[in-house]
This record gives sequence, C-alpha cells and structure tokens, in this order.
Amino acid sequence: MKNDVLVDGERHSIEFTRPEETSHFVATIDGRRIEADAVKISPCVYSILIGGRSIEVRVEALTDGLLLHTAGREYRVEILDPRSWRRSRSGIIDLAGRQQISAPMAGKVVRVLVALGQQVDAAQGLVVVEAMKMQNEIRSPKTGTVERLLATEGQAVNAGEILVVIA
Repeated sequence: MKNDVLVDGERHSIEFTRPEETSHFVATIDGRRIEADAVKISPCVYSILIGGRSIEVRVEALTDGLLLHTAGREYRVEILDPRSWRRSRSGIIDLAGRQQISAPMAGKVVRVLVALGQQVDAAQGLVVVEAMKMQNEIRSPKTGTVERLLATEGQAVNAGEILVVIA
C-alpha cells in the first residue's frame, strides 16, 4: 500500500509491505527502507520494534487521517488520497470488535459528550479531557454503540484509564 501523507504539514511518500499474518513489515518512507515489527498490545496501541529499539504508539482515528501519540509527542497524519487509505487501512489498524477508549494522559474529564447505549459514528467526540491546560477531545475509533461509560464530568483520570467502551 502506497500513500502520500502530510505529517504535521510536511509531505512524505510512504509505502507499506507486510507478509500475511506476521508482525514484520517494511516501510519505505521518501525512498528510505525501514524494517520493523509491530504488535497490537491493546486497542489502538502498538509496540513497534525498529532497529532493536522499541517504541509504543497510540493511534487515534480522525475523519481525515490519524493522530499518533509516541514518546510524549503527538503527530497529525493526513492521508492525501483518503479513498485509497480507507480501502486498505484494515491491514494496519484493526477497528473491528469491541474498542476500549482510554485517557491519553492524566487529567480531568471536563465534558462527557455521549450517553450509555448511544449510537456513535467513527471519529465522533466521546469525552473531553483537560491535561496541562489543554482540552483534548477523545473520539470514537469506530461506528458502534456506547456499551460502557466509565467517565463522569469532573473525574480525575490517569493515563491509560478506560473511559468508554464501544461495541
């Protein structure tokens, strides 16, 4: 799968090749070949091994791309041909089945945007968490139903704490 993407506004050409049913893949980024292994360790969280170095990446699906959280940084990735990406993204990001949405960092829930049993669309806002004087809207990674709502307004949350379960 080959795509042109914007990473924080900077254009890159990225191609992924992955043998069937393995964690190993090859990424060619702007002509530079990178071999890595990626394993999904929890919903929307991946452990990636590149050149003997392990990194953890949390992926948040947006309507026009992805938001990647790793090593205390956040990267906005925009797919320049989103139709191509939507057709082939199931090979990289598995959004099927029950998804547990967790707090990206410690903070305070300032708004709950959904109710238990409510139908939600992919990328719809679920809760707003304030951390370090910034408000972050946490969005649904898939279309589904709010099966569990563990967040309440005013609640203090820790990083990784489950806030909502979408089925």
